[in-house]
Amino acid sequence: MTDSIQDPECIQPAASLRDELGAMAAWLDTPVPSEAADDLVPLLAHLATLRTSQTTPQLRALTLERLYGRSLSVLDALRPSLTDASLPLPRHVRLLVRHLQELLRSLAEDLLATPNMVDGHLIRGLREQQARLLQNCLYALSQHLLISDLVASPAGSGVWPLLHKTYAMARRLKVTRITPEGSSCTLQNLYHSALLLGCAQPASFTSREVEFVADFLDRFSDQIEWFHEAPEKLSATFWIDPAHDVAAFACARKSAPADRPVDYFSCDKLTELLKSQLVALGAGCSASDLNLPTFAETTAGRGVLRRLVAYWGDPDKRRFPRRRQNYRALLCAGLDGLWRLFHNGEDADIETSSWMITNESPDGYAVMHVSGKPGRMSVGDVTAMRTESGTDWKICIIRWALSENQVHFELGLQILATNAVAAFLVQANDSNTPSRLPVLVLPEVPAIRSSEMMIVRSGALASHDQNHVLVFEKQNIAVREVRSTGVDEQNSQIEVFSITPDMLADDESS
Repeated sequence: MTDSIQDPECIQPAASLRDELGAMAAWLDTPVPSEAADDLVPLLAHLATLRTSQTTPQLRALTLERLYGRSLSVLDALRPSLTDASLPLPRHVRLLVRHLQELLRSLAEDLLATPNMVDGHLIRGLREQQARLLQNCLYALSQHLLISDLVASPAGSGVWPLLHKTYAMARRLKVTRITPEGSSCTLQNLYHSALLLGCAQPASFTSREVEFVADFLDRFSDQIEWFHEAPEKLSATFWIDPAHDVAAFACARKSAPADRPVDYFSCDKLTELLKSQLVALGAGCSASDLNLPTFAETTAGRGVLRRLVAYWGDPDKRRFPRRRQNYRALLCAGLDGLWRLFHNGEDADIETSSWMITNESPDGYAVMHVSGKPGRMSVGDVTAMRTESGTDWKICIIRWALSENQVHFELGLQILATNAVAAFLVQANDSNTPSRLPVLVLPEVPAIRSSEMMIVRSGALASHDQNHVLVFEKQNIAVREVRSTGVDEQNSQIEVFSITPDMLADDESS
């Protein structure tokens, strides 16, 4: 015993540990740098050091809490840049995302490994502290998942089971409804928000829309109801397999396994609340009156709320089977590019990119980027697609986007029409010269819909409930008056609504 104490080889590791922990404490005392991303690698290194150190439980917990606080400061500084990032992500942004998600997951794992938490046993009198520790773990995991949704990339392996495990521990400790000191929400609210965002088809929203949904859930995620067995009404019901590394499944799309323990939750109350909020917004209520984020007052915000009603309240099965394919197509994205394409024809100055069609159905495609600059393609935007063997451009809307890495970019396209006509929508304004807004008019498709549709830039029209004058300029000039009969789509990129045309005048010119 005495020999081991005096042996320099035994003393050195302890001295080295003191030096490392001292350097870590000194580093934590410095402010976060102006380039917050510079903190990611040091934070990961310090976590690795703390994980392997043989220090006291008290010092470990204190240091871990300081590392957690520093990590949140870095997260808060970096998250806005992820909201503004375009897909596919550049290499340096992809690396930042990977480090940030690795940091959040490591923090959650280390928090769960804190003494007295592994088996959910409590020291008397520490209930509040343990609730705060579990909430920190839930928050780190939920932010990991949110980052994945912001950048349309899969979450890290094993994150969902870890989230379920953490909340199951909180249930056993009966702390799910506690709001720890310094927090603004309960553990239940954090868990529900992560679940609901995961089953809201986040790949079908832009990053700013994902932020809006997350903000909405911070306020209303307590509206779901839990069941140990499947309820009679399945349309708004989801099930969770805690051991499955995915978000919740909709009962209407996939039945729960009979041989595994699962939990069920219903979104009926939440969707009824959404419907009432949409009615109130339409009647002129402000977002603040309804405790909604300000974005809810925009046309894009109301469009998101309508989609959430469908995703949570009536997640239908796929209408058509998909067939795997392997052939090329050209894509032109954005309303401005499409307008030039259909106005000027093959002479249009547009930028296209090459894609591989990986599967198709009667109403859409899944495509993977092959070559060419895709531009700032975004969920909700309109595109035109022409197959390598075809001559006609199909008009589609981007329903979802996924980007697993900087060279892998996939889109889901829904077909809106097989042709389009470029036109100007004439709008009155304060000046004596009316403005002309470029729009696309889509012909009716007998098998899908019986009316024409018009695509405009999001937020360009003050009201749809009025007549609009369209001017078509090809070989002939035609003037038509149209009336909106219903809104088909509203998002951050475009608005699509059905129209009933009424010819006012034709004026031919050479």
